[in-house]
Amino acid sequence: MSIKKLLLVILGCIGLGMGAVGVVVPLLPAFPFLLLAAFCFTRSSERLNNWFRGTKLYKNNLETFVHGKGMTWKTKIRVMIIVTALMAFGFFMMDEVLIGRIVLACVWVFHIILFVFIIKTCSEEDAKALREGENLAA
Repeated sequence: MSIKKLLLVILGCIGLGMGAVGVVVPLLPAFPFLLLAAFCFTRSSERLNNWFRGTKLYKNNLETFVHGKGMTWKTKIRVMIIVTALMAFGFFMMDEVLIGRIVLACVWVFHIILFVFIIKTCSEEDAKALREGENLAA
């Protein structure tokens, strides 16, 4: 195994671990860490990639997004609430740093626009069908 693949496996395992913790801990976002794990495993090991894509963690959090179907409203709202809470904490901690508050506010607005208007929304039924292995019409 090359050094690059080994580093990707290690980074993927870290992403998987943080994503698993994020599923349980309400304020830690699972989605970006699981996306990192998927990216790293895809480029490092076919065996790890196949294993990860078969896990419930992947199927419940990433599968519809990775297959281009988007995210369910439930997932979008969960991510938006978590990120909003984390950014609000940072916003209030920067009470004397005006530029920091402006940057956080801009990032937050972009985040809301991204999840509401840019990332596709799929139905719960489509997500369930995809998790159960059914083929969906594009």
